[in-house]
Amino acid sequence: MAQITKDLYQFSIKIPFGDSNFTLHQYLPLSEEPVLIATGTMEHAENILPDIKKLLNGKELKYIIFPHFESDECGGLPVFLKEYPDVVTICSNLSTRELPGFGYKGKIETKGQNDTLLGDGFSFKFINYPSEVHLQDGIVFYEENRKIFFSSDLMLRFGYGRNQVIDSSWKQEVDNINTQVIPNENRLNILKKNLSSLDPDFIAVGHGYCINCNPN
Repeated sequence: MAQITKDLYQFSIKIPFGDSNFTLHQYLPLSEEPVLIATGTMEHAENILPDIKKLLNGKELKYIIFPHFESDECGGLPVFLKEYPDVVTICSNLSTRELPGFGYKGKIETKGQNDTLLGDGFSFKFINYPSEVHLQDGIVFYEENRKIFFSSDLMLRFGYGRNQVIDSSWKQEVDNINTQVIPNENRLNILKKNLSSLDPDFIAVGHGYCINCNPN
């Protein structure tokens, strides 16, 4: 666990990936209504749950938001549902359809392009992100109060990124998204246009090194 910026805590695990290391991250912005960003795998969720409970200091976890249906993003949902049975899972339309088929019985709320989630201490804006199977839309999201963009797999880098921050610019990071990441040029251009309207100070990546967008 590390306080990566402001009141944002990062939970990380390093896994081997070919000749490189690959880091998986989850995040907890501390607010009156706590929100967990991604769960990690079931094993990782079990490992980080004690730290999350310590940070919450008796508060209930209000929401879990995850960007797309993959084990490192939502595999730990059952762990958190058992501990916090009233937690609301926020996800894409495809994930909303898929979760019950895997036996998930928690509360689910669907979000997509330009939807918002407002609570005590946060304001999330959602952007469609063609990350799901067959390029269906998942979601990425921008926390407007803190000016933090949660990028999922869009701006990943290899290496051990626990509590590591590099400097870049938002424009450069958006420009770097290419057809290797979004293998459909039209969908890629739509995503870049949607992202260009944002102005984050910080990018909380799903993998690798977080990014300070205003180093000066």
